[in-house]
Amino acid sequence: MNTRAIIVCCCMGAALALLPGCVPRSTGPTEVGVRTVKFSLFGKKGVEDKVYPPGSTFFFAPFINDWHVFDTRLNTLEMSGTKGRGDRLAGGDDLLFKTVDGNDISLDIVLSWKIDPEKAPMILQEVATSMDEIKENVIRTVTRSKPRDVFGELETEGFYLADKRSQKAEEVEEALNKILEPLGVVVERVGTSDYRFNPEYQKAIEDRKVAQQRAEKAKSTTRATEQQFLAEVEEAKGEVAKMKAEADGLFEQAKIKADAEFKGEERRAEAVRAEGQAEAAGIRKMNEALAGSGGESVVKLAIAEALQGKKIVLVPMGDGFDVRSTDINDLLKMYGVNALGNPAQNRAPEKK
Repeated sequence: MNTRAIIVCCCMGAALALLPGCVPRSTGPTEVGVRTVKFSLFGKKGVEDKVYPPGSTFFFAPFINDWHVFDTRLNTLEMSGTKGRGDRLAGGDDLLFKTVDGNDISLDIVLSWKIDPEKAPMILQEVATSMDEIKENVIRTVTRSKPRDVFGELETEGFYLADKRSQKAEEVEEALNKILEPLGVVVERVGTSDYRFNPEYQKAIEDRKVAQQRAEKAKSTTRATEQQFLAEVEEAKGEVAKMKAEADGLFEQAKIKADAEFKGEERRAEAVRAEGQAEAAGIRKMNEALAGSGGESVVKLAIAEALQGKKIVLVPMGDGFDVRSTDINDLLKMYGVNALGNPAQNRAPEKK
């Protein structure tokens, strides 16, 4: 017991002696800190299961404590085959693989990633001690392997279609997260910036694309001509319809006019017919009146009115005289009736 007490007192004395020499440990605005206890009399040694928040300062005794920080910002890893671009400026950092139909292709990839702050102690203990180690030893290693398998499922023609490349990039993102999330790393986005085939095959594909573009242009020209022809046909149909409408209008006008004239003539004919019927009815009434008891008197009266003011000559009708076979005019001449009927001849000559 005395020995243990002596040891404890010595350690406490050593700790009190080191306390004035504590050094500050800080985290930046986007950093989290993790402390490692290298020596402890009473507590647990090793990586402390605690995350020190961003933008803070802490004091720890040197020599018996270690300090690591991890940046929580979004990081980028670009692997490109173009010199002066990407994480390896010397170039030749692109992914080389074969398409499913056997053609060689090189692909540039841009990866956006970050760490899970809550897993910082685990990252320090099991994965890496810095952001550079995570990027080079973990992210790069996994990214240069898994995307080859996924993008290698595309046929050569598929790389020319942006939607198919985007679909495969989403599959790569999902596959990488399954591998990296248990390690405290989250992949936010996977993108492709450029791709290259074998030069001869590339030229053959480009020539084919040019031929397809020309064919499409010819098809477009044909479709445009067809559309123009259809438009002209529709325009001609419109003109014909207009002419037909005008002719129908003129026909209807002439028909209406003819119908109106016919109705007018019909009404006039009805009026004439009504007038004739009325006149005939009057004649019938007169005939009926004449056929009655007073008819003879009416006839005599009418004859008298007709003979009023007329000269009457008596012609002997005896000795077989037949009026039907006699020329009355000659007879009148014979009797001098003409002279009697001419007042100018019967007038006495004027005295000079």
